[in-house]
Amino acid sequence: MTRCDTVLLADRVITPTGEGPAAVAVAGGRIVAVTELRDAPRAVRTVQLADDEVLMPGMVDTHVHLQESGRPGWEGVESGTRAAALGGTTTVVDMPLDGLPVTVDLASLEAKQRALRGRCGIDVGLWGGAVPGMAGMVELQLAGVLGFKAFLAPSGCQEFLPLSPVELTAALRQLVPTGLPLLVHAEDETHALPLRSPAPSYATYLASRPATIETAAVAAVIDAVRRVGGRAHVVHVSSAGAVELLRAARREGLRVTAETCPHYLVRPAETIGDGDTRVKALPAVRGAAEADVLWQALADGVLDLVVSDHSPCAPGTKATGDFVLDAPGVSSLQLRLPVMWTAARSRGHSLLDLARWMAQAPADLARLPRKGRITVGADADLVVLAPDDQVVVVPADLAHRQRGTPYDGWQLTGNVRATWLRGKAYTDGDTDGRILSR
Repeated sequence: MTRCDTVLLADRVITPTGEGPAAVAVAGGRIVAVTELRDAPRAVRTVQLADDEVLMPGMVDTHVHLQESGRPGWEGVESGTRAAALGGTTTVVDMPLDGLPVTVDLASLEAKQRALRGRCGIDVGLWGGAVPGMAGMVELQLAGVLGFKAFLAPSGCQEFLPLSPVELTAALRQLVPTGLPLLVHAEDETHALPLRSPAPSYATYLASRPATIETAAVAAVIDAVRRVGGRAHVVHVSSAGAVELLRAARREGLRVTAETCPHYLVRPAETIGDGDTRVKALPAVRGAAEADVLWQALADGVLDLVVSDHSPCAPGTKATGDFVLDAPGVSSLQLRLPVMWTAARSRGHSLLDLARWMAQAPADLARLPRKGRITVGADADLVVLAPDDQVVVVPADLAHRQRGTPYDGWQLTGNVRATWLRGKAYTDGDTDGRILSR
């Protein structure tokens, strides 16, 4: 073997096959060998991890709203990707709405790429948008988007309209030859109940958003896949009813995957105080019993991955404490890894589970085989985690542009000590990230 640029030595390395001592050799930004410690290849530089550190693959988050460009004051690429890097995430995939223009055709894709170029702290992929008419889907496929996102209910963005069930089926049919996934925000607003301002009570808000909002839409997604094939992915699952529908779809052999988010797993409704609109999300965060079902679904493989759905709001849009007036959206990208590790270890899960849910499975969804795993040929995107360190969340210390978070003041277990992007240790403020395409 030719001499490597760097070799990292650790007593605990998380690979797709397990955890154990290993030497990870890097050359040209890629992992070129994973060996036993005694067989470590020679390198220009050797990095020895401390006894209390674990080497993990860089986290991958396929549900992030960077909100570039056209919306000053909202989250941006510099602040968002900086927060990701500091939290151990080395790849994100940006949602096609929130920025202006929305990413629904070639011109808007090129506009977003221009807005991102030279400003990314980590690697960024892009989803395209599937909207009524779907005129831009073919050109977006040819331009290399990683897949498409669609809504079945109003998205909150007037430029990004929802699909009807017939249009959903048509979008899936169009993607069958490519194998690209169609990500679906599965809510059916016809099942929502009236809610009038003022509404400071979280219980009142939750009652207006029954689980049937989600289950009706998930059933429509499954039915569309059953009829035309294709690959559908249900985003941010919140309810036990949706899990059971997805479980049945798996038994049927349908290509339907699904994700959930930390706030659905660790901030159940019973913990949300009145007026705490930092936890206002769509779908709504449900009770502890529902969270238990989500955890079991992750363990069973019915839910495939855990993403942030990081979507900070503009200043003042969460200021009233009114669940009607305040905007939905949860700010959590920088905290995803320690929040999940704190909760997962208390339930008997391992760092290997986290690497599967939060790195490898999201990379597989986006068809990024060089991301999310420590294996020969993968990009050397790595995280050095101190899994027993205790950290307290202080919003002022976060890199998110809007720092209000539902984890304010929480004591978390797990501290990201270093993040590596393609074999280079991230230094705060770096902009070495690339725009990824298929």
